[in-house]
Amino acid sequence: MRLVADHVRVRVPATSANLGPGFDSMGIALAHYDTIEVRALAVPDVRVHVTGEGAGTLPDGEDHLVVRAIRAALDEVGAPQAGLELHCENRIPHGSGMGSSAAAVVAGILAVRMMINEPEALGDARAFRIATQFEGHPDNAAPAILGGATVSWTGADGPHATQLPLHPDVVPVVLTTSVRCATRTARAALPATVPHADAAFTAGRAALLVQALCHRPELLFEATAERLHQEYRASVMPGTWELVRALRDAGQAAVVSGAGPSVLVLERASDGDEGARVRAEVIASLGGGWSVLTPGVATEGALAERL
Repeated sequence: MRLVADHVRVRVPATSANLGPGFDSMGIALAHYDTIEVRALAVPDVRVHVTGEGAGTLPDGEDHLVVRAIRAALDEVGAPQAGLELHCENRIPHGSGMGSSAAAVVAGILAVRMMINEPEALGDARAFRIATQFEGHPDNAAPAILGGATVSWTGADGPHATQLPLHPDVVPVVLTTSVRCATRTARAALPATVPHADAAFTAGRAALLVQALCHRPELLFEATAERLHQEYRASVMPGTWELVRALRDAGQAAVVSGAGPSVLVLERASDGDEGARVRAEVIASLGGGWSVLTPGVATEGALAERL
């Protein structure tokens, strides 16, 4: 495999995973993007320039996640390694539950797709497999690559994903905070086992969630209930759990976004401004500290181009 392009750009969406009961399997792409430009260099240097989220704190060499993903993808297709210069315009908050690490990994893999002489060698299925190996679970990588709402699973032959026909009335709203929580911290709060009744309840709501997302948005509130993971994480993100409970008490289909601490609300466009009014009242009652993003759904996944 040869490198035939030395300058490429990738735009990759934020994602929200789990969506309540779809733990480690469901996700949605948000029209809120990181943009990464990659240049292959004739010298073995690695230079990473970051603006926006993470500027001044992220690694600027081989340890940068996009660089690591590029290295892995080049090895995967048997292409030669090269020096790299990256310009990363980051808008996805880090440690917020909006898929920043999945976005970085997918950006690196798709950059390689555009750099090699046979882009089809890194089709979506292969890119998804590499990204899942980095992430450890496929729920963020799937919507980042495919766009829209997705269901993913892992079989004997590796990870798979399918895109759901999302109903046009479904509107994602993300509530963010300056507090950050590492995914490993949130996952460490989960128990090794859960009661059978809680697992059965959550499985039923996950099935209902597919119906709500695709055909019956009026069922979103009931469909986003779960007993598998969110309450267990309250100890490491009490403010998030307090907001989720308050929003649900007010009738909002609110869930922890990914591993948190952001909160995702799945609204219906047909409800007009009522959701915004309820959210504002709830946030005010809790003393503020939350920002509202209304990015819309990214119907396409990451897009890569040669420059």
